[in-house]
Amino acid sequence: MTVKIFIKRNVSSNNVLDLTVLLKKLRSLTLNQDGYIYGETLRRVDREDECMVISTWRSLDDWNAWLNNEQRTSIQSEIDTLLGEKTEYAVYAV
Repeated sequence: MTVKIFIKRNVSSNNVLDLTVLLKKLRSLTLNQDGYIYGETLRRVDREDECMVISTWRSLDDWNAWLNNEQRTSIQSEIDTLLGEKTEYAVYAV
């Protein structure tokens, strides 16, 4: 079953460039993961401090493998430290 992952982050204008660098690192690693289909990064128009990444995965198992990937968790930890809060994840079946 294909799944879509919604990843919500709140970022201040002071952190946008640093976050962009970290998200690009994640994206480059994600492209080589089994089951990764597609992803996009969106910025909310009525709240400039909110961004959303939507990624599509072949299966929940593929997503969970990536979620627990050591390289991903290391970069994610940097992101959470930069933003001062935990990133929110929501998983939906397609």
